[in-house]
Amino acid sequence: MIKFVPKSVPKAGAAGSPARARRRGAVCLAAALGLVASALAIPGASAAPVKTVAAAADPAVTIGYGPNFLHLPAPLSTSGCLANYGVRCYTPAQLHTAYNLNPLFRRGIDGRGRTIVVVVPFGSPTVEHDLHVFDKQFNLPDPELQIVRFGDFPPYDPTDFTRIEWAAGTSLAVQNAHAIAPGAKIVIAETAVSETEGVTGFPELLHAEEVLMKAGVGDVIAQIEATGESTFPGVAEGDFASLLALRHTYEMAAARHVTVLAVPGNHGKAANWPSTDPLVTSVGGSQLYLDDSGKALRPATTWNDGYGGSGGGGVSTVFARPFYQAGVADVVGSHRGGPDITMTAAVDGGGWIYTSFGGTGGIGWNLFNGTGQAMSMFAGIVALADQVAGHRLGLINPALYRLGELAQRGNPRTGLVDITEGNTTADGRVGFQATPGFDLATGWGTVDAARFVPALAHSHPPKGGWFARGRDS
Repeated sequence: MIKFVPKSVPKAGAAGSPARARRRGAVCLAAALGLVASALAIPGASAAPVKTVAAAADPAVTIGYGPNFLHLPAPLSTSGCLANYGVRCYTPAQLHTAYNLNPLFRRGIDGRGRTIVVVVPFGSPTVEHDLHVFDKQFNLPDPELQIVRFGDFPPYDPTDFTRIEWAAGTSLAVQNAHAIAPGAKIVIAETAVSETEGVTGFPELLHAEEVLMKAGVGDVIAQIEATGESTFPGVAEGDFASLLALRHTYEMAAARHVTVLAVPGNHGKAANWPSTDPLVTSVGGSQLYLDDSGKALRPATTWNDGYGGSGGGGVSTVFARPFYQAGVADVVGSHRGGPDITMTAAVDGGGWIYTSFGGTGGIGWNLFNGTGQAMSMFAGIVALADQVAGHRLGLINPALYRLGELAQRGNPRTGLVDITEGNTTADGRVGFQATPGFDLATGWGTVDAARFVPALAHSHPPKGGWFARGRDS
């Protein structure tokens, strides 16, 4: 039996010392400044006046890839961010407009009845409180939120960077997923071992996923953890046993029709697992260019905005090309390639996240970004599609690639929005170029949710399922 443990919410007080560091491949937080939301077009939402704080540039602040916490008392506008810091910043309302989510919300499609599972080491001691502040600010409903703890947890230590970075990662995943699917239930599975590289930390994370799946909990699993395939013992020498021994969790997910999402990383060319697994959907990063209302000023591009990070992706050294990528063999070659799809991840265009867990120099509003943001938002998209379908969609990659092929033939109803500009060469790594159709910079591009969600929901597998002829990877 699973015991759901409510989190205590400590009172906001003096924070610990500032921390600035990078979360390899998963969490990319960039402090910045933005605006406060107006009412959202979701059922039950009421109009609220826009609150702003005075824009005041801080010459000591350098915006860049990494967790730059500013702890503002309220967000600023996108135009205020540009004027004072040279970067854009977006609210949920702007992203709802940019991804055309409002027509779905008006029809009651908000993720209700579906469950998003966020799997993360340690979690955040203030996740409930911070999500409530986020919801109040942006006029969103508080979701049903439950937490499952696996292992013995020491008390939160605001001087321990490991605990700080996972608390930040939890905030990133939960608030972004909720912003896209505000009606979905969220379950946070917390493990007591930090994921670092290779095998370390992954068995605990995967065990947590299996326990939840066996209990029937979760429609889509969001994982911000990623590590290079080459960090697993033996992989560099051609022995893949240490990695392959872990993927039984994803086989279980496929069998139980649970969708699993992961991040390809934030640094150009990379083969990061579990993003490279054929049973997982890889969600990369793109960049939006929005005005204060969320209207696009130009088409989305690959995320590579000059702040030290970029979209990630590449070709696996472990996994052969899966059947659903046969139509893009000229791009991926003989092995699994990704990402499969992207959402916003840029420093110049980060999203507002509220934190109060301490150890970062204060409490308040910060600007987060990275492929962890993109993947968490796409978890919300999948929850919406699950609601429309009336059931779990499970492995969505075959349907996604079928929609991609239809989009290439000019079908406007797929909801896929091609990204043809930009590349992922950054941070000293040679990346990939965005091109028409599928590419290793942005996959199939990004989404127009009002079209993509129903298209994905109604893209049924062939009779007998995707694996009817023994295609298990």
